[in-house]
Amino acid sequence: MKRVVAVLLVGCSVALAACGGGAGEPDAGSAPVAAAASEPAKAPAGGASVTIEGFAFGPRTLKAKVGEKITWTNDDAAAHTVTAKSGGDFDSSTLAQGASFSFTPQKVGTIAYFCAIHPSMTATIEVS
Repeated sequence: MKRVVAVLLVGCSVALAACGGGAGEPDAGSAPVAAAASEPAKAPAGGASVTIEGFAFGPRTLKAKVGEKITWTNDDAAAHTVTAKSGGDFDSSTLAQGASFSFTPQKVGTIAYFCAIHPSMTATIEVS
């Protein structure tokens, strides 16, 4: 009986040692997480960016220049579209999570757009 208890104690000790880290070593599961940036995401070089997140376009109104590339990225789990309603002619077709779509306005004016899957999602581009 003493032999069984000794084997169990040794086995448990080995198992516990394998699960823990050494003293002073950070646990991989407790690594610090970077705080979310409070500033809008930086635009790609030579362009502007719009994030699709929380069933909304952000920013809701974008100021862009003629010839400036605008890139939308879908950060939602749900699929979305970027579809011109007035002032422009573009349609991204369905964008899955992580997918992007780009458009470059060619004339001054206001472009209204929406998500064809979720029509309450609307935004505008003011092109100068």
